[in-house]
Amino acid sequence: MIHFTSRVRFHYGHPDVFDRIFHITRGGVSKASKVINLSEDIFSGFNSTLRGGNITHHEYMQVGKGRDVGMNQISLFEAKVANGNGEQTISRDVYRLGRRFDFYRMLSFYFTTVGFYFSSMVTVLTVYTFLYGQLYMVMSGLERAILEKQEIQQNRSLETALASQSIFQLGLLLVLPMVMEIGLEKGFRTALGEFIIMQLQLASVFFTFQLGTKAHYYGRTILHGGAKYRATGRGFVVFHAKFADNYRLYSRSHFVKGLELFILLVVYQVYGPEQSSSVYLFVTISMWFLVASWLFAPFVFNPSGFEWQKTVDDWTDWNRWMGNRGGIGIAQERSWESWWEGEQQHLKHTSVRGRLLEIILALRFLLYQYGIVYHLNIAHHSRSVLVYGLSWLVMVTVLLVLKMVSMGRQRFGTDFQLMFRILKGLLFLGFVSVMTVLFVVCGLTISDVFAGILGFMPTGWALLLIGQACRSLLKKVGFWDSIKELARAYEYVMGIVIFTPIVVLSWFPFVSEFQTRLLFNQAFSRGLQISRILAGRKDGHTTG
Repeated sequence: MIHFTSRVRFHYGHPDVFDRIFHITRGGVSKASKVINLSEDIFSGFNSTLRGGNITHHEYMQVGKGRDVGMNQISLFEAKVANGNGEQTISRDVYRLGRRFDFYRMLSFYFTTVGFYFSSMVTVLTVYTFLYGQLYMVMSGLERAILEKQEIQQNRSLETALASQSIFQLGLLLVLPMVMEIGLEKGFRTALGEFIIMQLQLASVFFTFQLGTKAHYYGRTILHGGAKYRATGRGFVVFHAKFADNYRLYSRSHFVKGLELFILLVVYQVYGPEQSSSVYLFVTISMWFLVASWLFAPFVFNPSGFEWQKTVDDWTDWNRWMGNRGGIGIAQERSWESWWEGEQQHLKHTSVRGRLLEIILALRFLLYQYGIVYHLNIAHHSRSVLVYGLSWLVMVTVLLVLKMVSMGRQRFGTDFQLMFRILKGLLFLGFVSVMTVLFVVCGLTISDVFAGILGFMPTGWALLLIGQACRSLLKKVGFWDSIKELARAYEYVMGIVIFTPIVVLSWFPFVSEFQTRLLFNQAFSRGLQISRILAGRKDGHTTG
């Protein structure tokens, strides 16, 4: 009997046992960089394979390793592993292995190392490409022209194809291998039952959310590098994570991207040609599911995430965190400014290529503004450059107002709080008055105003991203404080948008009980109830 192995497994968990004589005569196992070689165990496997060695697996005792059970701890672990795979992708070790492997061994190597994370990133990029392509077709009128053709109208075969495609988009095809494996081991009735239980426990929401974690950190590492170790902990997690903690952890990786896709879907529905609701549902149902998972999964899987008192405390804590000033020695958990500065660390150490790519990627937001401006009544179907320039005049006015606010904060913010608040109020009233007069003169309606907000908000975010990439230049010209104030305004709006559904659900007491009973097992629910009792006794002892 011939035994065949592709020999592409590079480590079998901790602890790893090395052949000392083999490795010390071939350069050793130590690595020079704790950033590039974040996944040090797999790089040791790369070295062994490149130098003619082979990695074997000797199983003496099989023990189930306890992993993290909290949403935040799991996301930190996934972020760390995604960072490590990003560094592996751009490392010379993977390049050399790819050059030396034969075709079949290289395929096995791809799918057992960086291929999974690359495929996750491509999946997310496909959603972006599809929606921005739809935005271009809607704004240019191309989609309307196509759908008005006689052979396209009332095309039942097209709707049937879209219906079957939407089922595959939900990932049901990827479930088939799991169902087959469980079916062969335990029977197909058991496999079907376990699949239904997984869906009731919102496993699809969880894994869709983690897809965003993998894609974000893997893509950021490829663009800018900067992988780092993230401590996850090993405790039994039964505590409630505050809204500010979830916001700090998921703002850039999930919330920003979820809101961007949300606006894309809304614009596509508002400006798209009239079509049957079933067609729109078939095309976008998987994307709406992705948006909902990215925006609200951290709160659904958060113990006591919908308790009213917890929600009130979370809002107070988040509002205090947003208002605190940052600076040297101020932790990110205490101030939004410190956290915002920390979120830009990857841009401080990136290359010119990384900054240029960041600017190019930010330019995608300008598609909103360009398309929506020419669909407002102010344009009157005109394609004049002056109409588009008027929209940029509004953006420049906003930046000047923010510049005045930052100057007022520096001059009056510490000693003259009342003067500073009066200044902000006057500037806000003046800006609103000017915009109101402009809208009345141009004959804009409420729908136009709403569409204008949808168009200008992404544009402001693009200016913010470009400003962060050109930080040193803006500091020299004195506009960095305006960028900071613009970022603070966006963070406030984004936090309120995400927090509002949580407040609504927290009004109903049964939502919290349903969440605890449905998502967590009996032991976890009992531990959560005990923690509430102990917290109540502690509070009572303190007040007494």
